[in-house]
Amino acid sequence: MPRVLIRKNPTAFKTLPLLVDASPDGLRYQSLGRPLNFSEMLERRRPVTVDDPTQFSLELANLGVSVRLTLSWQGKDYWVLVRQQRQDRGDVVLKLISGYVPAHELALPLLSAIQEVAEECLLETPEGWLAGRFGDIWLPAPYVGSLRYREAVHFNLASLSGSARPVQCGQMTLMERPRAYVHLPTASLQLVYDMRLELPKETRELSLFHVDERLEDGKLVARLERRRPDLYLVALKDGQPTPSLFTLIKGQPVPASTRGLWLSESFAGQDGWVVRADRASWRDWVASLPAPG
Repeated sequence: MPRVLIRKNPTAFKTLPLLVDASPDGLRYQSLGRPLNFSEMLERRRPVTVDDPTQFSLELANLGVSVRLTLSWQGKDYWVLVRQQRQDRGDVVLKLISGYVPAHELALPLLSAIQEVAEECLLETPEGWLAGRFGDIWLPAPYVGSLRYREAVHFNLASLSGSARPVQCGQMTLMERPRAYVHLPTASLQLVYDMRLELPKETRELSLFHVDERLEDGKLVARLERRRPDLYLVALKDGQPTPSLFTLIKGQPVPASTRGLWLSESFAGQDGWVVRADRASWRDWVASLPAPG
């Protein structure tokens, strides 16, 4: 049986619409108008267009963050993906760990990104669940009332090298240089952070689970489903992705089927600052990978 970890009131969430100015040299965003609740934000996520994908000024519904998370396990590196049933788009995809940026973190989207890792990517060992740190910042332990987190050890998050093109919130440059794209079908700006997750040396029999919030009867409900971990690993070779997909159960990578699999828009082609596709098929994405050297 799925285990309910937390219930939240969605009306407490507020985000801000954006004005985005993009040029070949960089992208700047700033808040525009009053804060929006979750329903109001979804209403604004309607398709928009641009004439020039490298230079434009555009009003958008919201700011989102994603984390392209690299995990090392038993001497091999993997990207961490999560399965999501997208209620607003009526499909199921594998995506990067991601979420919406609340209004009070608009200038600090990195905080939203590391919080999404804590909420969506759960790491279980025989001794309990792992909490994490990013530098001097402790990640929240959002399910501490339902799960037993280990106190003596934790995982560490670290930033990897970022995009060559700068992104600014107002006049402030985001130091981690996330990749940025405007998703035209949902009128949203997405920032993608590259990060690495380091496990404690004594970690054994690691299991990975994805927990996502869903709107049910007016509440945001997060459930843990052990029979469907919904967290996947893309094997890397020399830092580049390969066509191999796994889940991780009690320390053992288990091959996962890719038949009919779809990936979120962050895996689709980017033209300048924009992504036009709503998703990408696994087959097309694999075909776009560089040939092994």
